[in-house]
Amino acid sequence: MASRYGSMKQIQAFGPSGETIMDYSIYDAIAAGFGKIVFIIRRDFANDFKEIFEPKLRGKIDIEYAYQDLDDYIGDFKIPEGRVKPWGTSHAIMCAQEFVQDPFAVINADDFYGKDAFVKSAAFLKNECRPDVYGLVGYRLANTLSENGSVSRGVCKVDAKGNLVEINERLKIYRENGQIVYEETDGSKTPLDEDTMASMNFWCFHPSLFQYLQVEFQKFLKEQGQDLKAEFLIPRTADQWVKDGKGVIKVIPTSAQWFGVTYKEDAPVVKRDLQQLVDQGAYPKSLWNLAKV
Repeated sequence: MASRYGSMKQIQAFGPSGETIMDYSIYDAIAAGFGKIVFIIRRDFANDFKEIFEPKLRGKIDIEYAYQDLDDYIGDFKIPEGRVKPWGTSHAIMCAQEFVQDPFAVINADDFYGKDAFVKSAAFLKNECRPDVYGLVGYRLANTLSENGSVSRGVCKVDAKGNLVEINERLKIYRENGQIVYEETDGSKTPLDEDTMASMNFWCFHPSLFQYLQVEFQKFLKEQGQDLKAEFLIPRTADQWVKDGKGVIKVIPTSAQWFGVTYKEDAPVVKRDLQQLVDQGAYPKSLWNLAKV
């Protein structure tokens, strides 16, 4: 449940035949050669979720469901009273590990990534991904902003070889007087270049990641587990993996235009952008040839 959006945007209809944003990601993933989808969801959403997606995808791609529960992989740790928030995106990946034996991609359900991102990630996973070589699809920062307010982005520092040096979460990025800036908690502002590489949480991992996550999650619980809002997040885990000398994360640049729904006001913009793509012939009017809902 998105805090700023206020409803289940992951299953909201945006496409001309009732498609969710996730439908377009799945469609692009299948076209790029991915062979399995693992949905990581809350148990209390499972029935509604399956009713929406199983009729569309049956016979088109293998599907698995992973459930992220607070007591998964915590060992002897006692969940603090009042903890309701899930443990975060790195923990979500851990909850899917029984279904993943091959190099895999991770995406957000409510982000539109574009065909190019799936084609390039599939090629990386097939040809380059190894236990010590992971990947991150990098977007031009200017292609990831919202027209309706500030956004949080993982701002990437990349070396001459195209490898990720570090990733810094900037929580308040927006355009001001034609310049992209990020604002610190004290109100100070720092300009950012239009071509800065940004992470939109489209990661390419080898299954070797799971063992590392187990160790790091125990550290997280020991250090931050009593904080009711602390989260074990992919960007921080990946950044630490690099700093620990485990390997490199190649930044895979894409020219694709990202869009998503951070705010309620973004919804009509996303619908407009999807309709434009359909009108241009990039996608069929009905992705799955089902009646409009």
